[in-house]
Parts: sequence; structure tokens; C-alpha cells
Amino acid sequence: MWIGIARIILKNRILILVAILIITLFMGYNARNIQMSYQYAPLLPEDDPAYIEYESFIKHFGNEGNLLVVGVKDNDFFSVSHFKCWNDFSERLKNIDGVKSVFSVSQAYRLVKNKQQKKFEIKPAFPDKVKYQSTLDSLKEAFEKLPFYKNIIYNPKNDVYMMAITLDENILHSPQRVKLVEDIVEAGKKYEKTTGNKLHYSGLPYIRIVTAEMIKRELNMFIYLALGVTALIIFIFFRSFKVVLSSMLVVGIAVIWALGIQALFGYKITILTGMIPPLIIVIGIPNTVFLLNKYHQEYRKHNNKIKALQRMIRKIGNATFLTNLTTAAGFGTFIFTSSKILVEFGTVAAINIMIVFVLSILLIPIIFSFLPGPNARHLNHLDNKLITGIVERLVKISLNHRNAVYIVTGIILVLGIIGITRIKTTGYMLDDIPHDNALYIDLKFFEENFNGMMPLEIVIDTKKPNGAIQSSVLRKMDKLQKELAEYPEISAPLSLVEVVKFARQAFYNGKEKYYGVPGNQERNFILSYVGKMKGNQSDIVSSFVDSTKQKTRISFRVEDIGSTRMEVLDKNIRASIDSVFTPKRYNTSITGSSVVFFKGTSYLIRNLFTSLMLAILLIASFMAWMFSSKRMVMVSLIPNLIPLIMTAALMGYFGISIKPSTILVFSIAFGISVDDTIHFLAKYRLELEETNWSIRAAVVLALRETGVSMIYTSIILFFGFGVFSVSEFGGTVALGVLVAITLLFALFSNLILLPSLLLTLEKTISNKSFKEPLMQIYDEDEDIELDDLKIESRNGNNN
Repeated sequence: MWIGIARIILKNRILILVAILIITLFMGYNARNIQMSYQYAPLLPEDDPAYIEYESFIKHFGNEGNLLVVGVKDNDFFSVSHFKCWNDFSERLKNIDGVKSVFSVSQAYRLVKNKQQKKFEIKPAFPDKVKYQSTLDSLKEAFEKLPFYKNIIYNPKNDVYMMAITLDENILHSPQRVKLVEDIVEAGKKYEKTTGNKLHYSGLPYIRIVTAEMIKRELNMFIYLALGVTALIIFIFFRSFKVVLSSMLVVGIAVIWALGIQALFGYKITILTGMIPPLIIVIGIPNTVFLLNKYHQEYRKHNNKIKALQRMIRKIGNATFLTNLTTAAGFGTFIFTSSKILVEFGTVAAINIMIVFVLSILLIPIIFSFLPGPNARHLNHLDNKLITGIVERLVKISLNHRNAVYIVTGIILVLGIIGITRIKTTGYMLDDIPHDNALYIDLKFFEENFNGMMPLEIVIDTKKPNGAIQSSVLRKMDKLQKELAEYPEISAPLSLVEVVKFARQAFYNGKEKYYGVPGNQERNFILSYVGKMKGNQSDIVSSFVDSTKQKTRISFRVEDIGSTRMEVLDKNIRASIDSVFTPKRYNTSITGSSVVFFKGTSYLIRNLFTSLMLAILLIASFMAWMFSSKRMVMVSLIPNLIPLIMTAALMGYFGISIKPSTILVFSIAFGISVDDTIHFLAKYRLELEETNWSIRAAVVLALRETGVSMIYTSIILFFGFGVFSVSEFGGTVALGVLVAITLLFALFSNLILLPSLLLTLEKTISNKSFKEPLMQIYDEDEDIELDDLKIESRNGNNN
């Protein structure tokens, strides 16, 4: 088959180049439409109970993820000048397109009982302008007697004040969201300059938008870094600008296709899909290295360029196809996780890994068919004394020190198992953000002063209309809130109970001691007053109950305490809820972004372990298909599983938790590391026939020929994945570093352990049943028909 493919490629060079150019222009045109994702992609499948509960909550009470908060610590907040600056700041925010409302101390209100009309009237706690300090001091004293606001919009103990900004959801789902956040921050700069106070920003929309912009900046940086690092390494190896430029052309076109395909699929750029272009570069370069290394080996034998290119395609093409197939399979298993963000990542990555193979097998022979053959200087890398010396040392180890190899492997396995037992599983909302980043610092500021920013909602269904406003339900809600107040990770609540308490205080002329749950008789009077509130005033109640007053909510904010701690907290909260609201009489649920995130993280980790097992099974099936030997499959898997164990152990020893970003390492690294095994075993199988089934000779010859290319590609992959270590995201850093280390382990495992196993188990595995039905094996020195290799030049002469 590959003889025919080589003939087609070399005889239709111009046609293929034109086709690639047209497709590249088409993909480049579509790549312009690719968009950034400014939302957290749902980790849970749509049929998961937690996801359904969250969607139900949004349907009844609206989205809780459109609130941006600004905080400040100011000991002189209630001085006339500072208070005026804060009020002016809030007025500037109100004039920004996309800001629906602003609420803070300066917009706080109080309820005033109108005896004549028997209703509550909303009065501002502070007028628009305050001229005298004595007046402001009096207003402050009255405000601080309203417990409704305490630890919600201000922390009296630490002199910290918060402003809640509700953003337009339509703007948040449009490209204008970035400008909206920039305008808010710009409005805050004048306040900072005037008062000398530093403002802190947080909230889900702010975190999402800032994170997306960080991803956007890193996307271009990683592409240039990956191109630069791989180009430098290729030049060091081959000492040829032609090789460097041709390799860069292949992966450059592949990146354009990758972005075009992502745009055609309608996938937005996320923290994962943003890594695909540099991944394509890093994974695609080894294809060109194997192809060009083989081309140079063949050319040095007979100085026939076309013959060398034809042999390069037919001898390396199939093995390269299979190595890319296994790598694509490693990424493709993410499609089965049911997580949107991972499905998109796995789909685009798997498709484009196979595309970069196609581009490599087409462009490399076509480009070099137009160029003159390599000169002696360009072939010197085949005799690199350092690399060949390393390979010869590895040959001696495999031949003479196999017992030492097995002892070291055994020690590594023991240490690996110990390290694995130390691994912890957790995930944080801002886990990947550096702790010295303003985004992380500001989140911690709000956690320290207001016990968190992540929404946590408790929904209570009383199963009957108007059930939510009954005295018994209100008392139960108050009891639950007091129980949950014992948890320092949870903020003060906002609920119908707090509104009713606020109303009761107003009913008794604002006296602070009356801030509490009303009795049955009081409830009727108070609710009759509340019921007469019209327009925006009625929103105070309606935001906490549904239209039938059957369901009500208790809103909290929770710290970013990690999925492990959150799981424990979730169980404790559920136990408290069930003890107060018996499941037989009430339907209750815990939801909010914090709950969806921690459950999504746990779900994702479970599914990623499944995808890793699937990747191993799938790649093992490929190996069995290739070699028709179950024993050979086992031998080939061992050198690739041990590096995964070693990496997992390092995670345990260095305290790197299992989380979505780190669990990705194993499937990716396994899919890539098995490539070296395929190349080695393919050459080993060929040498078995050439040496009349001499195991020792076949291992040595295979190791000497493939060892150089394996070292070259592993160095490229090591430094290629290493570029991710400069990321601002901890997860991206961990992914890059851990994959790089795993591939380095895999290199030595395939160059030392695999040959040692073949030599030790020679009678067991390398017998006549070790066939290779999928891969055609060709004699290195077999003659080929040169007439079949003639290529028509532009003037009609044969070359």
C-alpha cells in the first residue's frame, strides 16, 4: 500500500500543493471567526441531578452568576470626603453600558412604616449629598443599627466595604464584556487616585473574563515559544535551515487548520482548546524528525534523492501513521467523558493530530523532491558521537546488565506505589491561578472579610402555595441559618427570613432589638405591610420566593475551599437541612455555582480515570492488531505504564493533587510515549527476518537505528511540553512539566527496559506467531524499479 502512496505523492506534487494551499486559505479564513469562551464550560452532563437542580434554580430565581463585586478597606470610609468619593464612584458605574444596578452602603435603604397607608416605604439610608461630618456620623450610627446589612455589604470589624454590581447578561454573552470590565476598573482608578485606597475586584463574571483574557494572551505566546524551541532543537540536530523551515511550514499549516476546524465546529477557545495549537507543533515535529532522519539514512546509502524519498515514505509511513493514531487515541478518549470542555478538546486534538500526520507525509517528500539532495555536512548528525555513544551505552546495559535493570525497575515500582498512596484529590475554583496574581489575592480578600464569593444556594419546596411565608417555615429557615453560621467557610445569609426580620424591625420603628422572626400574629401584620409594596419595592420579597410562594431560597457565599472539603461541607449541610426540614414534608436541594463546580470536578476526575483505562485498552488493541501477539502486547505496555506510575509517585511526593488539569497528563503522555515502542518494535520485527530470527542481533540493530530518532524526538517533546511551564495557570504548568517528565521516563524505559525484556523473554514472545499483518516490512537493501520513481519536470524532461 505504501509503495502506491509514495508513487501518488511524488507523481502529483503540484496538484497536492495546490490542494493544500486552497484548504489552508479556507481554514485561515474561518479561523478569523474563532471566539474566546468567557464562561465556565459545564463539567457535568445535562442529565446529572446536580445540573438539573441548578437549571431549575435559574428558571425560578434567575442567574446568580452575573454579580461583580468591588471591595475596599478604608478606616475613614465615613469621612465626608471618602464617602463622597465612594458615592461618586457608584454613580460613574451606573452610567456604564452593561451595568444594570449598583448596591453598596451608599445605596442602602431602610424600611419606614407608614401607619396611615399600612405599608412599608423604602427610604435611602444616606442622602445623595452629605455636607457635614456630624450629619454623616448620625446617619452612620443609624445605619449600623440595621443588622440586615452587617457582613453582607460591610464588615464593621475590619472596616471593609463592598459594592455589588449587577451586570447585563446580554452584554456578558457578547464581545463587549471585556470593555465592560475594563470600564468598571477604569472608573475605579479615579476613586483609588483620590482616596489612596486600593480596590479589590471579584465575582464570577470578573473571574471568567479576566481568566479568558489571560488564556488569549498565552495562546499566541505558546505558539511562538513552541515554534522557537522546536526550531532551535531541530537546527542543533540537523544543522540545516532547509530542515528547520520545512518542519516549521508543516506545523504552521497544521496550526492554521486546527484553528479553522475549531471555528467550523463552533468551539470557543478555553483553557484546554487554547493549548491545541502549541500541542500540534510539539507533537507534529517528531513526525518530520523520523521522516527526515530516514531520508538522510537512505540518501547516504545510494545518493539517489527520489529513491530515498520513496523508501522514506514506505518504510516510515506506516509506523508514523500508527504512532499518530495511538497519540490521537490518547486524546480521543476524552470524548467519552461527557464533559463539554473535554469533549471539545479531545475531538479537535485527535482530528488535528491525524491531520498533522497527513501534512507531514505529503509535504516533507514533496518539498525535498524540489530541493537538492543533502550534502555531507547535513548528514553528519547521523554520526553524532554523543548520541551514538549514548545508544551504544544503552545497548551494553540491555545485553550485559539486565538483572540490574530489573532491580532498579522493582525499586522504582515500590517507591511509585508508596508515592501514589500520598496523592490527594481536590480542585479549586481558582486552583490554576498563581497565588501572587491579583485575581487570587482579591478573592482571598473577600473570603477573609465576607467568608467567600462562590454562590451557594439552598432551595426549599414546601409542596404547597404560600407555604414559604408560613411562620413555621420561617422559623425553620432561621434555625437552619443559625446552624450553618457555625461553619466559618460560609457567609452570612440572604433570604426571606432576613427580609421579614428587617420588616419586623421597621414595624417597631427601627429598634434593633426587634430584628428577629415574627410570631404568628406579628407575621400577619408585617406581611400585610410588605404585601402593599409595589414596583421595585416588591423585588425585595420576590427575589427570594417563586411566583406561587411555594419555593424559597437561602443564598450564601462560600469560600473556595476545594472539592474535597466542599464534599464534606455539602454532606454536613444536607444533614442539617434534613434535620430541620424533614424530607417527607419538604423537598430541598443545595445548588449554586460552587456546588456545580465541586460535583463537576469529582465527576470529571472519575471519568478521566475511565478515559485513561480506555486509552490503555484502545492502544493495547492497536498493538495486538499490529503484531498479532498477546505476549508482545504485554511486553510493549510495561515500559509505558511504569513512567505513568513514576509520574503519579512524583505527584504524591511533591504534593501535586489529582485534579482535572493533572489527570489529563496520563492519557496524553501514554498516547505519545507508546510511539517510541511502535517504532522500536517495527524495526525489531524487520531485523528478526533479516537476522534469521536472532533475537540478540535484532535487538541491537533495532536499538542502534531507532535509538537516535527516539532520543531526538523525546528531547523535542520534552522541551516542547516544557514551554507550558511559563504559563500563568498552575494547571497548565503542571500539565506541561508532568507530561515532559513522563515522556523522559518513557524514553529510558523504551530504550533500556523494553530491549531487556525482549532479550530475557526471547523464547516466549519472539516466535513465528509474532506476525505483522498490518505493517508491510521491506528489505533495507531491496532493489526498486527506478522507472516507477521518475517524476516529470516542468519542461517535460524526466528527473
